Amino acid sequence: MKVLVIVAHPNIEESIVNRTWIGELKNHPSVTVHELYKQYPDEKIDIEREQRLCEEHDRIVWQFPFYWYSSPPLLKKWQDEVLTHGWAYGSDGNKLHNKELILAVSTGSAKERYQAGGRNNYSMSELLKPFQATSNLIGTKFLPPIIFNGTYTANDEEIKESAKAYVDYIFTKDVFQ
Repeated sequence: MKVLVIVAHPNIEESIVNRTWIGELKNHPSVTVHELYKQYPDEKIDIEREQRLCEEHDRIVWQFPFYWYSSPPLLKKWQDEVLTHGWAYGSDGNKLHNKELILAVSTGSAKERYQAGGRNNYSMSELLKPFQATSNLIGTKFLPPIIFNGTYTANDEEIKESAKAYVDYIFTKDVFQ
Protein backbone atom coordinates (compact mmCIF):
# COMPACT_ATOMS: atom_id res chain seq x y z
CA MET A 1 0.00 0.00 0.00
CA LYS A 2 1.31 3.41 -0.99
CA VAL A 3 0.66 6.23 1.46
CA LEU A 4 0.82 9.94 0.66
CA VAL A 5 1.26 12.17 3.70
CA ILE A 6 0.49 15.79 2.88
CA VAL A 7 2.04 17.88 5.63
CA ALA A 8 0.73 21.40 6.09
CA HIS A 9 2.74 23.12 8.80
CA PRO A 10 3.81 26.72 8.17
CA ASN A 11 6.67 26.55 10.65
CA ILE A 12 7.84 22.95 10.65
CA GLU A 13 11.30 23.78 11.98
CA GLU A 14 9.76 24.82 15.29
CA SER A 15 7.29 21.93 15.54
CA ILE A 16 8.71 19.11 17.60
CA VAL A 17 5.69 16.82 17.15
CA ASN A 18 5.16 17.24 13.41
CA ARG A 19 8.90 17.17 12.70
CA THR A 20 9.27 13.95 14.73
CA TRP A 21 6.32 12.41 12.87
CA ILE A 22 7.91 13.29 9.53
CA GLY A 23 11.23 11.77 10.60
CA GLU A 24 9.54 8.48 11.49
CA LEU A 25 7.47 8.45 8.30
CA LYS A 26 10.56 8.90 6.13
CA ASN A 27 11.89 5.54 7.41
CA HIS A 28 9.23 3.75 5.36
CA PRO A 29 9.73 3.46 1.59
CA SER A 30 6.01 3.10 0.82
CA VAL A 31 5.32 6.54 2.35
CA THR A 32 5.65 9.74 0.36
CA VAL A 33 6.03 12.73 2.67
CA HIS A 34 4.92 15.86 0.85
CA GLU A 35 5.45 19.13 2.74
CA LEU A 36 3.23 21.81 1.24
CA TYR A 37 4.91 24.84 2.83
CA LYS A 38 8.34 23.68 1.63
CA GLN A 39 7.06 22.77 -1.83
CA TYR A 40 5.06 25.96 -2.30
CA PRO A 41 6.60 28.82 -0.29
CA ASP A 42 4.91 31.20 -2.77
CA GLU A 43 1.61 29.29 -2.32
CA LYS A 44 1.35 28.73 -6.10
CA ILE A 45 0.18 25.13 -6.18
CA ASP A 46 0.93 22.88 -9.16
CA ILE A 47 -2.56 21.40 -9.42
CA GLU A 48 -1.73 18.71 -11.99
CA ARG A 49 1.25 17.51 -9.94
CA GLU A 50 -0.85 17.36 -6.78
CA GLN A 51 -3.64 15.46 -8.50
CA ARG A 52 -1.14 13.00 -9.96
CA LEU A 53 0.39 12.43 -6.51
CA CYS A 54 -3.04 11.64 -5.09
CA GLU A 55 -3.85 9.28 -7.94
CA GLU A 56 -0.58 7.36 -7.40
CA HIS A 57 -1.34 6.52 -3.75
CA ASP A 58 -3.89 4.30 -2.03
CA ARG A 59 -4.14 6.14 1.27
CA ILE A 60 -3.89 9.89 1.80
CA VAL A 61 -3.05 11.51 5.13
CA TRP A 62 -3.50 15.21 5.82
CA GLN A 63 -1.10 16.05 8.64
CA PHE A 64 -1.39 19.45 10.27
CA PRO A 65 -1.49 21.40 13.52
CA PHE A 66 -5.00 22.42 14.53
CA TYR A 67 -5.27 26.17 13.81
CA TRP A 68 -8.37 28.12 14.81
CA TYR A 69 -10.44 24.92 14.76
CA SER A 70 -9.27 24.03 11.27
CA SER A 71 -6.14 23.48 9.22
CA PRO A 72 -3.41 25.97 8.31
CA PRO A 73 -4.37 28.11 5.30
CA LEU A 74 -2.21 26.36 2.69
CA LEU A 75 -4.02 23.04 3.23
CA LYS A 76 -7.36 24.80 2.76
CA LYS A 77 -6.02 26.44 -0.40
CA TRP A 78 -4.76 23.02 -1.56
CA GLN A 79 -8.26 21.60 -1.06
CA ASP A 80 -9.86 24.51 -2.91
CA GLU A 81 -7.51 24.25 -5.89
CA VAL A 82 -6.71 20.53 -6.16
CA LEU A 83 -10.05 18.93 -5.32
CA THR A 84 -11.69 20.20 -8.48
CA HIS A 85 -15.10 19.52 -9.98
CA GLY A 86 -14.77 16.85 -12.64
CA TRP A 87 -11.69 15.38 -10.96
CA ALA A 88 -12.50 14.94 -7.26
CA TYR A 89 -16.28 15.34 -7.31
CA GLY A 90 -19.21 15.84 -9.65
CA SER A 91 -20.63 13.37 -12.15
CA ASP A 92 -17.19 12.62 -13.65
CA GLY A 93 -15.12 13.44 -10.57
CA ASN A 94 -14.12 10.02 -9.33
CA LYS A 95 -10.31 10.07 -9.21
CA LEU A 96 -10.22 9.68 -5.42
CA HIS A 97 -13.06 7.20 -5.08
CA ASN A 98 -12.22 4.21 -2.91
CA LYS A 99 -9.02 5.77 -1.60
CA GLU A 100 -8.68 6.23 2.15
CA LEU A 101 -8.28 9.53 3.96
CA ILE A 102 -6.80 9.96 7.43
CA LEU A 103 -6.21 13.14 9.40
CA ALA A 104 -3.10 13.38 11.60
CA VAL A 105 -3.71 16.38 13.82
CA SER A 106 -1.72 17.93 16.64
CA THR A 107 -3.16 20.35 19.18
CA GLY A 108 -1.44 22.48 21.76
CA SER A 109 -4.15 21.96 24.37
CA ALA A 110 -4.89 18.89 26.45
CA LYS A 111 -7.51 16.38 25.35
CA GLU A 112 -9.86 17.47 28.16
CA ARG A 113 -10.27 20.87 26.51
CA TYR A 114 -11.79 19.24 23.42
CA GLN A 115 -15.03 17.87 24.82
CA ALA A 116 -18.47 19.07 25.89
CA GLY A 117 -17.92 21.19 28.96
CA GLY A 118 -14.24 21.64 28.19
CA ARG A 119 -12.66 24.96 27.38
CA ASN A 120 -13.32 24.55 23.64
CA ASN A 121 -16.88 23.19 24.21
CA TYR A 122 -16.68 20.66 21.37
CA SER A 123 -15.02 17.31 20.81
CA MET A 124 -12.38 16.86 18.15
CA SER A 125 -14.83 14.56 16.36
CA GLU A 126 -17.28 17.46 16.09
CA LEU A 127 -14.62 19.99 15.10
CA LEU A 128 -13.25 17.72 12.35
CA LYS A 129 -16.68 17.17 10.72
CA PRO A 130 -15.93 19.55 7.79
CA PHE A 131 -13.01 17.28 6.82
CA GLN A 132 -15.29 14.25 7.01
CA ALA A 133 -17.84 16.06 4.82
CA THR A 134 -15.09 16.78 2.30
CA SER A 135 -14.13 13.11 2.33
CA ASN A 136 -17.74 12.16 1.65
CA LEU A 137 -17.93 14.58 -1.28
CA ILE A 138 -14.73 13.35 -2.93
CA GLY A 139 -15.55 9.66 -2.42
CA THR A 140 -12.76 8.71 -0.04
CA LYS A 141 -13.24 6.44 2.93
CA PHE A 142 -12.76 8.62 6.00
CA LEU A 143 -10.82 6.69 8.62
CA PRO A 144 -10.53 7.60 12.29
CA PRO A 145 -8.08 10.47 12.79
CA ILE A 146 -4.80 10.39 14.66
CA ILE A 147 -4.85 13.15 17.25
CA PHE A 148 -1.97 14.22 19.45
CA ASN A 149 -3.19 16.59 22.15
CA GLY A 150 -1.02 18.63 24.46
CA THR A 151 1.99 19.51 22.33
CA TYR A 152 2.79 22.38 24.73
CA THR A 153 3.39 20.01 27.63
CA ALA A 154 4.49 16.77 25.92
CA ASN A 155 7.87 15.31 26.72
CA ASP A 156 10.32 13.77 24.23
CA GLU A 157 9.33 10.21 25.08
CA GLU A 158 5.61 10.87 24.52
CA ILE A 159 6.38 12.50 21.18
CA LYS A 160 8.61 9.63 20.03
CA GLU A 161 5.97 7.09 21.08
CA SER A 162 3.31 9.04 19.19
CA ALA A 163 5.44 8.96 16.02
CA LYS A 164 5.78 5.17 16.21
CA ALA A 165 2.05 4.79 16.96
CA TYR A 166 1.22 7.07 14.01
CA VAL A 167 3.24 4.96 11.56
CA ASP A 168 1.85 1.73 13.00
CA TYR A 169 -1.65 3.12 12.67
CA ILE A 170 -1.41 4.09 9.01
CA PHE A 171 -0.17 0.60 8.16
CA THR A 172 -2.45 -1.47 10.41
CA LYS A 173 -4.93 -3.32 8.23
CA ASP A 174 -7.15 -4.42 11.13
CA VAL A 175 -8.00 -0.83 11.98
CA PHE A 176 -9.65 -0.37 8.60
CA GLN A 177 -11.73 -3.51 8.30
